[in-house]
Amino acid sequence: MRFLVLLLCLPAAFAMNRDLLYHSWPAKWCWPAGADPYNYGVYHFRKTFELGEVPKKFLIHVTADNRYQLYVNGVRVVWGPARGDLFHWRYESIDIAPHLKTGKNVLAAVVWNDGQYRAVAQISNRTGFLLQGDTETEQIVNTPEGWVAVENEAYSPLPITYQMVRGYVAIPPGEQVDAAKYPWGWEQPDYDDSAWKPVEAGRNGAPRDTVDAPNRWFLVPRPIPFMEETPIRLARVRRAEGATPPEGWLQGKAPFTVPARTKALLLLDQNHLTTGYPELEVSGGAGARIQLRYAEALWIKGQYAKGHRDEIEGKEFYGYADVFLPDGGRRLWRPLYWRTWRYIELTVETRDEPVTIDDLRATYTGYPFRRRAEFDAGDEELDRILEIGWRTARLCAHETYMDCPYYEQLQYVGDTRIQALVSLYMTGDARLVRNAIEQIQSSQTSEGATFSRAPSALQQYIPPFSLWWIGMVHDYRRYVNDPEFVREMLPGVRSVLAFYHRYQREDAALKMMPWWNYVDWVEKWPRGTPPRGADGGTAAIDLQLLLALQYAAEMEQALGLPEMASVYQRRADLLKKTIHSKYWDRDRGLYADDAEHRHFSQHANILAVLAGLVEGERARQLMEKVIEDGSLAPASIYFRYYLHRAMVRAGLGDRYLEMLGPWRRMMADGLTTWAERDFRTRSDCHAWGSSPNIELLRTVLGVDSAAPGFARVRIEPHLGRLQRASGIVPHPRGEVRVQLKRAEDGALTGRIDLPAGITGEILWRGARSALRPGLNRVKLAPQARLVPPVIEKRVLRVKP
Repeated sequence: MRFLVLLLCLPAAFAMNRDLLYHSWPAKWCWPAGADPYNYGVYHFRKTFELGEVPKKFLIHVTADNRYQLYVNGVRVVWGPARGDLFHWRYESIDIAPHLKTGKNVLAAVVWNDGQYRAVAQISNRTGFLLQGDTETEQIVNTPEGWVAVENEAYSPLPITYQMVRGYVAIPPGEQVDAAKYPWGWEQPDYDDSAWKPVEAGRNGAPRDTVDAPNRWFLVPRPIPFMEETPIRLARVRRAEGATPPEGWLQGKAPFTVPARTKALLLLDQNHLTTGYPELEVSGGAGARIQLRYAEALWIKGQYAKGHRDEIEGKEFYGYADVFLPDGGRRLWRPLYWRTWRYIELTVETRDEPVTIDDLRATYTGYPFRRRAEFDAGDEELDRILEIGWRTARLCAHETYMDCPYYEQLQYVGDTRIQALVSLYMTGDARLVRNAIEQIQSSQTSEGATFSRAPSALQQYIPPFSLWWIGMVHDYRRYVNDPEFVREMLPGVRSVLAFYHRYQREDAALKMMPWWNYVDWVEKWPRGTPPRGADGGTAAIDLQLLLALQYAAEMEQALGLPEMASVYQRRADLLKKTIHSKYWDRDRGLYADDAEHRHFSQHANILAVLAGLVEGERARQLMEKVIEDGSLAPASIYFRYYLHRAMVRAGLGDRYLEMLGPWRRMMADGLTTWAERDFRTRSDCHAWGSSPNIELLRTVLGVDSAAPGFARVRIEPHLGRLQRASGIVPHPRGEVRVQLKRAEDGALTGRIDLPAGITGEILWRGARSALRPGLNRVKLAPQARLVPPVIEKRVLRVKP
């Protein structure tokens, strides 16, 4: 099987005791006696109990702060909790009956608190552990009765600095483990825990819907499945100094012994970026020091540049580290939390005895997406773009979406909107999408704006991202049949727009906005903030507000308060007129960034098209200027998602395939995931660059939603230079299957298979035909003029 995925941790799957959703739990939070509640620490918990017979079901609910792993009779069965905030603290539910036996049974957990070194995405109250049996039968394992605990003094944190990784970093620390201090076998049933002390008890666990949560953790069920774990091997040794491993070592076929009083350094290459748990198996070597450092790529010496990612000569290694200190026994080390790497630098320093590295392997981890989409046009380059985009999207999706797995692991709204659509188009799985929308909505404070990213222990506001969050809710309504959830989000939508309304002038344009008003990574824009006019306004943010008002009016009219829809529509109409009069430059035939018309960008004009300020032939002419005018501040990899959307809206969808220059350049540089940006890039893995995984299906193959919940399908292919294209797009009711071929006379023929009960239409060069459920055979003759494709030279003129 491709995935090694555990149970979907959803209460409904277990017929959960519903009293636990609404009333305080009998189980109480607990922690090791005398443990520091806030600083770094790693702790072990154990509970021994007897069973006269193995039950058919033994459902438990478990969580911890910061994180935990739970073992049943020596087998790791669940880990978490899925990231959230104190008002939505996740717990996992799992039936452990398959791991129980008659007689003595042992539950064992490792719980760790990264303290002051914890990830920015990690919210925390204090070190704590909670386990609740579902019914009276399972409550024999409730915390704290009979539970004992101890601190594992083998662990110490290895904080990560900006200098180590050459960029802002927000992830948890590396770890150093001293094997001589480690309580090996702590999770096994026969381990002697007689020296451990009974845990200290706190207050009862409290679900979110109870009266209050005296411990500050408001408990909610985990809404997403457990993460995938799949064994992987490192691919090759690129450099060896001091000692050379035998052939077959990386394949687990031969041990690698480093002699006494030797320093060995190996550069290992995975061949592509990945996320996972490295696993180091060693024997002997008391007093040795083994360090693993992790990097996305090597850096050119003396430069802030990486060059071709396959090349290692003339380059240096920057990266964060883990350290393992052997004690002479045969040991298996794996970090508590997953790492990100393409390259691993392994350094081994021995003292008076050799150390044998019996194996160095890894376990891939990530959200358990299952790819259902297919696209085939007989084009190897497009196949590779899809493959790289899919890997990028997967590495940026774990318990939350994240901007990048190496540096930050934060669920930023601007990134997540695109990532969510990649997920829906490639898999049809909406659970992580819904989770993201909820978490961002939960970050709203009294101001009404959402955080720029959530969950986040550090308050950071990017007001335009609050507007893109409204776009996420609108996207969700369009592609997922879940109107009740959208209705639940409408108060949050109103709060965001109320926040913005405080900064609108009488003509509806915005004044100077507070905080970080990031729009896109443009090299000449300070921190990605577009130029402002003397009045503090900027076209891009006015236009994002206009789009948000349009989205909100549509959703309120259908699912919320029609009177609010009218308010939003009036505001949108006024803002639309103001934007045109304020920013339209008649001489250049473009929208300016500022009221004085000193600055011009692709962004303002892209958003003007998407917001409907110009339509039809005027929109086509405007977008042709946007593509061709090299003086405009250019859209980065991120904002090209909106550039391509505006091209389609303006009737230039057939030019999409010629706009993939940045992705071709990244492939030419040996990237195996898409970079954050195409100048001075820090991160090699940003899933906002995976937008081709949407557009090859939505723009080129043409499959899109034509009604809320994907209740109708619209197929409007833009084949560009292609003569044929086929594919599969997941749908809430099944799959949309498309096979298309262009004839020499320009006619389009093919087969389209829609899910049961779903109708739609196909459009081709002005011709259209209705589609019915099931198999449709189509043949359409073009009715509109062909649009010549943009040649690559014209694309290259607008690159940063």
